[in-house]
Amino acid sequence: MTVVKSAVPRQTPLKRFALHTTSTCASQASVYGKCIVANYTDVQKDMCKEEFAQFKRCLRNAMKRKW
Repeated sequence: MTVVKSAVPRQTPLKRFALHTTSTCASQASVYGKCIVANYTDVQKDMCKEEFAQFKRCLRNAMKRKW
C-alpha cells in the first residue's frame, strides 16, 4: 500500500503563527520590540502593555482563532 502525499503542503499552526509574526503583524511587532529594547535595563510589570496588546490583537485577527 502506498501513501499519496498532497501537492499542497499543510501549514501547521506554528508555521502560520511564524508567518503572521514576521509579515502581517510586523509593524506591531516592531513597535513592541522597540519598547522592550528602550526599557530593558529597568524592567517593570506591564511596561509595554499597550504595545503588547496591539501586537496580540493583530496576531489573533491574523490567525482567525479566538484563544
